[in-house]
Amino acid sequence: MPLTAERKKSLRSLGHNLKPVVTVAGKGLTEGVMEEVERALEDHELIKVKLMVADRELRHQVVGELCEKSGAELVQEIGKVALIFRAADKPKARTSNLLR
Repeated sequence: MPLTAERKKSLRSLGHNLKPVVTVAGKGLTEGVMEEVERALEDHELIKVKLMVADRELRHQVVGELCEKSGAELVQEIGKVALIFRAADKPKARTSNLLR
């Protein structure tokens, strides 16, 4: 179910103070990167991803592919940082960025 504009706004405010937990570099979306994204989304639900890709169009494609592969939704993309969200099956109160 797509995020509503109001929900995205609240997620953006929560994500404002977050630091990137995953970095996508020159090799792109490798298996290791995808495993780390999966772990981070399961633990935190809302994460920032830093993209070390110079070309804007390629960066946008990588973010789209990342969201598609992980089942997450793009909340915001500013420059080389993307904020993505995927609700966890069983949110963990100690690690979830939404429950803190």
